[in-house]
Amino acid sequence: MKKRHVLLLIMILLAPSMHAEAQQVGSPPAEREKGPWSGKAALGFLATSGNTESSSLNSAFTVAYTAGRWAHSLEATAIKASENDQTSAEGYSLGWKTEFNMTESDFLFARVNWRKDRFSGYDQQLSESVGYGRRLIDTGVHFLNAEIGAGARQADLTDDTREEDLIWRGGINYQWKFSETAQFTQDITAESGANNTYTESVSAIKTSLVGALALVASYTIRNNSVVPAGSEKTDTFAAVSLEYAF
Repeated sequence: MKKRHVLLLIMILLAPSMHAEAQQVGSPPAEREKGPWSGKAALGFLATSGNTESSSLNSAFTVAYTAGRWAHSLEATAIKASENDQTSAEGYSLGWKTEFNMTESDFLFARVNWRKDRFSGYDQQLSESVGYGRRLIDTGVHFLNAEIGAGARQADLTDDTREEDLIWRGGINYQWKFSETAQFTQDITAESGANNTYTESVSAIKTSLVGALALVASYTIRNNSVVPAGSEKTDTFAAVSLEYAF
């Protein structure tokens, strides 16, 4: 997606809330849910024609279940882009997370994450980790969670080699509700092992449209510190999608 298109879409997202001042808007969505089940599904598509013909498709799905001190969530994403009938980006991910809340601020977690990226130099990566997390900020407008843990990772590279690592895992999740209808989120993840360090940054702006429907613009950066010859270390994805929460 061209930069001017990204800037235009961000302006569209911000427009409904430009007149509103940031204010206390209550607890995070998870705390306002009436039942143990929640989720969201997103789908986005963009096509251009002319001197260059391109298209992109992105989708995401999340379902969560909370019972007492336990919380479980499943997340899946898919991204595919093409230019002049040639695939330029293709990536998939699937993740499971279980949390046990020891206090209102402290929790333990277990994660399993699978990633497949056709152009990263890694055919697929699977990681398992456990660790400790803490909710550092919760003001009703700003929310910040941090996690640190350890585990293992198995990776198949596109040059038919295989890597197995013990890893350290760290993550930060930040959310800023700058109006009653719009919010900014920033998620940063790092998995570091002897063979490779994988990092991912997802920045997103979401604004409510009507009811449970929202418009989301996001920018994802994925990096592997070591890749096979001929592969790029960093992949970026810009996406716009409609999201429905349930």
